[in-house]
Amino acid sequence: MTEEIEFILDSTEESMNGSIAHLEKEFLNIRAGKASPAMLGSVFVDYYGSATPLSQVSKISVPDARTITLQPFEKNMLQTIEKAIMIANIGFNPMNNGDVIIISVPPLTEERRRDLAKQAKSEAEDAKIGVRNVRKDANTDIKKLEKEGTSEDICKSAEEEVQNLTNTYIRKIDELLAAKEAEIMKV
Repeated sequence: MTEEIEFILDSTEESMNGSIAHLEKEFLNIRAGKASPAMLGSVFVDYYGSATPLSQVSKISVPDARTITLQPFEKNMLQTIEKAIMIANIGFNPMNNGDVIIISVPPLTEERRRDLAKQAKSEAEDAKIGVRNVRKDANTDIKKLEKEGTSEDICKSAEEEVQNLTNTYIRKIDELLAAKEAEIMKV
């Protein structure tokens, strides 16, 4: 194969990996009922005038499946952190005991579980669309090379390789979705 086709295949695979990474990140934001420090990933605290991620101003721990505790590095940050969690509007009601902030993660209702499963399906579909768009761009680039004089056989095998990559990444997305749905629906 020519260098140009190798480059197209490498960049195609890299872009498809990016779609998978983005999907995994989006799945972290979908709460599956179990407490996790990732649930607070979108919370930023006003730390001496600058927006700082919560994980940089406090120690986040998960003592059990329904509780998250936050131990601020500075005691005077308790109210600020509590306020930031409320402002983030992620559905948690923090309790401040003077030393730590305790967040009880409420159990999910069946209806909420179904909504989260739909949201996960939607994110997976977006990732599949991203993979298919990458395939389309790669095939367009291969067609351009064919018009510029690259052998038809080499271009056909490159298109098959792009399709194989697409099938592999679509399968990965389906596996990630199945795992996430099982996690969401598990009571």
